[in-house]
Amino acid sequence: MSFICYVTDMKTMTVANLKADFSSVIDDLKNGDEVIIEYGKRHEKLAVIVPYKKYKKSSRKIGILKGKASFQMNADFKMSDEDLLNL
Repeated sequence: MSFICYVTDMKTMTVANLKADFSSVIDDLKNGDEVIIEYGKRHEKLAVIVPYKKYKKSSRKIGILKGKASFQMNADFKMSDEDLLNL
């Protein structure tokens, strides 16, 4: 029994189908389609495979906690480079 479902323009398939029909997934990726992988009897969404051209690394925002968090070090705090590296 095979379970493949299309949600909008995304193909959805189980892990078993992914293993059995990997070449079609590669073809879908070459065509720019994304594939959702489901796992288990409940078909829990596990992952999305996206073509590399659509993949974007997210950049970290610096200062996201500004004004919300703080830390303070005692004035007499001392640590050598060796102590820091041996933590």
